[in-house]
Amino acid sequence: YRQLRTKETWLGEFNQTEIKAMLGSYTKVLFVRDPFHRLIATFLQGMGISPSFSTFVQEVLDSGMHNGSMAWKPLVSLCQPCLIQYDYVVMFGFLRQELGHLLRWVGLPAGSLPPELTDSQVQWTYRWLSEQMFSELSAQQKKQLSHFYRWDLAAFPFSSSFLSD
Repeated sequence: YRQLRTKETWLGEFNQTEIKAMLGSYTKVLFVRDPFHRLIATFLQGMGISPSFSTFVQEVLDSGMHNGSMAWKPLVSLCQPCLIQYDYVVMFGFLRQELGHLLRWVGLPAGSLPPELTDSQVQWTYRWLSEQMFSELSAQQKKQLSHFYRWDLAAFPFSSSFLSD
């Protein structure tokens, strides 16, 4: 289906027959990340120009599901995991382990991973950042964020997410 694909073509622009054929011809990998970690990363990368994390979160909540940036929209609205049968789901925080399995699964040597992937350091850093950032939020914002990301939290095993409660 390369002849149908252009630089800016979205999957939804094809008819159902073409979509089914294309999805059947590709290995589909979905990379998922705790939605709260995605918010933190977006804020720290300066994509939210808010003076505080709490203000940024309020802007995200006010923007809603349909007007929000792809950087913080719920994954289920972006990746359609209920409609697309992904061959492999890679969880951020377990990249080294997950990518090793994925590389073996597609027939590549697992030893070709870059050495700088250190999951334990990433997990510790995000745990610390999450605690700091979560403490800045009001109880109402925490509740609203949990509701905003409820489908992501239901679809993926983010058991240690601050939004899981």
